[in-house]
Amino acid sequence: MTDLGPDNESESDARAVARQRDIALVARVRAGDRLAFDGLVHAYMRPAFQLAYRVVAHREDAEDLVQEAFLAAYQYLDSYDAGRPFGPWLMRIVLNRGANLRRSRARRSTEPEVDAVSPAPSALEESERSDTRAMLTRAMAMLSERQRLIVTLFDVDGLTSTEIGEMLELSPGTVRWHLHEARRTLRRALTPFFKGDG
Repeated sequence: MTDLGPDNESESDARAVARQRDIALVARVRAGDRLAFDGLVHAYMRPAFQLAYRVVAHREDAEDLVQEAFLAAYQYLDSYDAGRPFGPWLMRIVLNRGANLRRSRARRSTEPEVDAVSPAPSALEESERSDTRAMLTRAMAMLSERQRLIVTLFDVDGLTSTEIGEMLELSPGTVRWHLHEARRTLRRALTPFFKGDG
């Protein structure tokens, strides 16, 4: 039996309100109100950018990708099935175009942005961070591209298996299986690191 506490109910209500908003905005755009599309952009800009950044790992590329995805969504809005949620449909566009963009720009190296405000870490802290980052990067590289994305969307972005499934066109059960397999792989890869810590 599923426990629908106050948090789950309010989250469900918020989704229902967002869904009704999206249906109304899409209907207005299809009726010729181009400005109504701004409402969809406003509602989905942040999650689209977060997903784009996860896919291409470069700020400017992510910005370009989001603009391209919204343009494609606008151009192909007639093919969108209004019986399904708009957000996952848009996120699939981001994912598909992001994969294409990443392949086309594979040669360009990307460096993470440095926070200029934070104090400089000591040599020991920097060495430990570098070792940890390298270890995590190696462990994540052992996962398939799909599993890396699922782990990030679930554990970092806090999406549910249902939301991820809608984005990736997978059943929630398949998402949970990928998540389980990815975590098992990561545990195996990271266990030696933590054993050596004690």
